[in-house]
Amino acid sequence: MKRVSEAIAAIAPSATLAVDAKAKALKAAGESVVGFGAGEPDFATPAHIVEAAVEACQDPKYHRYSAASGLPEMKQAIVDKTRRDSGFEVSPSNVLVTNGGKHAVYNTMLALIDPGDEVLLPAPYWTTYPEPIALAGGTTVTLPTDAESGFRVTVDQLEAATTDRTKAIVFVSPSNPTGAVYPLEEIRAIGQWAVERGIWVITDEIYEHLVYGTNEHHSIATVVPDLAEQCVVLNGVAKTYAMTGWRVGWMIAPHDVITGATNLQSHATSNVANISQVASIAALTGGLDDVAMMRGAFDRRRRTIHRMLNEIDGVICPEPQGAFYAFPSFEDLIGRTVAGRSIGSTLELADVVLDEARVAFVPGEAFGAPGYGRFSFALSDDDLVEGISRVAGLLG
Repeated sequence: MKRVSEAIAAIAPSATLAVDAKAKALKAAGESVVGFGAGEPDFATPAHIVEAAVEACQDPKYHRYSAASGLPEMKQAIVDKTRRDSGFEVSPSNVLVTNGGKHAVYNTMLALIDPGDEVLLPAPYWTTYPEPIALAGGTTVTLPTDAESGFRVTVDQLEAATTDRTKAIVFVSPSNPTGAVYPLEEIRAIGQWAVERGIWVITDEIYEHLVYGTNEHHSIATVVPDLAEQCVVLNGVAKTYAMTGWRVGWMIAPHDVITGATNLQSHATSNVANISQVASIAALTGGLDDVAMMRGAFDRRRRTIHRMLNEIDGVICPEPQGAFYAFPSFEDLIGRTVAGRSIGSTLELADVVLDEARVAFVPGEAFGAPGYGRFSFALSDDDLVEGISRVAGLLG
């Protein structure tokens, strides 16, 4: 008799967390390791957010269960924030507060996808997306992009991949892992195509405030208003407010989808921790000054890592436009020998770099993009320079 169900046995572990865990284990053993693996800001949560949580801890009303869909004041804060930041008008009944962004992804896929449905997923993609699609019985249809295309999918690609089983597309801008940001006209074209095709758009906007230079974030739900009844917006406080550990995300969707997802969550986890919700209300209503400070630091670091990676022979790194990741190509290094070891893939290269240079990055295979690697620049300037210098010394 099988001890683990086939559905659960088929789930791959998170490659990003695995790399981070290995790096932390080496650090715990006394090694000097520079980790570019984890996708989280290196800043502390802003003080006014922490203070709101401390105060909430003293209030007995937050010591009890609350509504599975979220505190009313939290849902209203999300409504107001969404109007402020993207111009998308929604009501509290369109909102479900979730236990982090990943939970929002799982709720969405389980609420929308039936066995046999197909979901279009441009690659490179965040490692989590395919797993809940499979768990719901759906099929991920991967659409490859590369540095030459700016890591952006085209309407022609979407149309060519569409069948009578296509249910949804996952649309992400700014992108994890590439840092790509779609321009307005391309967003409009994809949204209009989805409306004409009757295909759901699942848009992950978790990095909306982390865009650089002349790049701008545009919510596809606002750009194409007719999409509202077939669109799910995913978001959360983790990246924008340095709150990864607080575990608060949300989904915005038509009422029937939110009702279904809320029913699911009521049996899976019930409400998100009240203290975390109160902290998130403070984040969403407290202005964006702290966000601007963090974005300025990320902007400085992205320019540094972009320059340093491109100075390494055989490495080509497009300029990150958003999020906090660089996604260089190591394709010219495949087949070479590094530190006496033959490199047959970026998986092998990542192992060599960690073993020999004590630098951790996530190989592109984890994102459906062999030949590339993801480097988070959400770490101190000194560690960034030290880490890329080590990689340059090893590969040079």
